[in-house]
Parts: sequence; structure tokens; C-alpha cells
Amino acid sequence: MTASTDPTDRTRAIVVDDHTLFRELLAGLLAQEPWLDVVAQGDSGPAAVALARQHRPDIALLDVQMPGPGIRTTVLEIHRHCPQTHCVVLTMRDDPALLRSLIDAGAAAYLLKSVSSRELLASIRSVITAPDRIHLSISRDMIKAFDSPGGGTAPLSPREAEILRHVAQGRSNAEVAAALFLAETTVKRHLTNMYRKLGATSRVDAIRRAHEAGILEPYP
Repeated sequence: MTASTDPTDRTRAIVVDDHTLFRELLAGLLAQEPWLDVVAQGDSGPAAVALARQHRPDIALLDVQMPGPGIRTTVLEIHRHCPQTHCVVLTMRDDPALLRSLIDAGAAAYLLKSVSSRELLASIRSVITAPDRIHLSISRDMIKAFDSPGGGTAPLSPREAEILRHVAQGRSNAEVAAALFLAETTVKRHLTNMYRKLGATSRVDAIRRAHEAGILEPYP
């Protein structure tokens, strides 16, 4: 089965979000449209891949933050198994690195959750009728970030990424310093720079953001 490019045909969609109320309300909204069928709902990245393989939908509407290996891996896996499925990502985050990573992974649309229902439906229809285009609903601040030096690219240096990989394995600053033959103060300085670049507030948050942006390998 291939995704239809005729907007008069019924478009089949799956909705995946770990917030049950939001997911059910969103699915209900989509189901009211005469040209849309919501064929399944899920609550995690692995569920999204399984549902896509089972139903072969035209659209996979995906939340960014949900259980699983990360949204980038979810999009890549859906495209690997179901190349006809268009991934529409919904997020609360203005994150140029994440946007770049998801577009590179093959996402068809990146929409902030502040969009109106009319904008969402228009984007879904446009994804079907114009599959070669990328559909975005982002803030002016995010556009400015792309105009800044290094905007939208992977923000960590090789050394910073190496340190973060050690941190992701649960090692302390002292253990990372010993493993890399660095001063502990140097590790701390790199971590501070990483938090700033990733917009993170803690070690756990930095690891999560780096996974989502594809800077680190996905969780096992």
C-alpha cells in the first residue's frame, strides 16, 4: 500500500503520545474530519513503530517526548519499515538541533503544539498532497537560531560528545576525568558548555536532549 496523494481519498493516521488525555482528544479531533481515519493510538516510540508496521498508515502523528529510544530513532525506524508513512512531529520545544536531526531522519513536518487545530489539519493535508516539501510551524526565535553561527547543527564538539557519552554511562566527573586523562575542573567546564549549547538544566536533561538530537546513540 502507498500513501494517497489525492486529498479526496481518506487518509489513514496513527496518533502516538504518552499523555492519554491529549492523545485521545487529538485523535477525536482528527476523526471528525471526513477525509481522515484514525486507525490506531499508541503511547511510546516502540508502539509507534509497531503500529506503523501493522497498519501502514499515511500519517504517523508523533509526540517528541515519550518512552522509548528517542524520537529520531522512532522516525528512522518507521521510515525503514514503512517508507510510505509520513511522520508529523508535535513538540513543545523550539530546538534547532532537534529540528535538523528530525528533518535529516525524514520527518515530513515539525509543528509546535501551540498550533491551532486548523493549522494542524492543513499541515496534515499538505503532507499528503505535497510529500516532497517539509512543513514547519516554528517560532521566530527558532528561525533566528538558524541564522546564528552554527545554528541548527549538532552543537557539541567531539570532546564534549565524548565526555557526555561517559556521563551517560553513569560515571561521575572524577571518573570521567580519570578515563580521559583530564582535570576534573576541565570536565566540569565542558559540562557547563554542553548544558548551555543543549539548553539543558541537568545531566539527565543533557543526555535526553542529546539522544533526541541524535548526538548520542539511542538507549538500548
